[in-house]
Amino acid sequence: MKKNIGTVDRVIRIIVAIIFAILIFTGLVNGVGLVVLAVLGLYLLLSGIFCFCLLYTIVGIHTLRTKSGVDD
Repeated sequence: MKKNIGTVDRVIRIIVAIIFAILIFTGLVNGVGLVVLAVLGLYLLLSGIFCFCLLYTIVGIHTLRTKSGVDD
């Protein structure tokens, strides 16, 4: 599993996952919306933590930059 998510992308994913969690735990979302936000939020949180996105791998996208500023 090669990292393919950069710092900005990672922070955005984690922030969005936290927002989804707040919406769920405050009861503002219910039914199918709750399930969709929970699954999407969990995926965003885990991909942000592990710096790996399966969808990016499938599509061929990577936002991770090396210290030299060029892609791996």
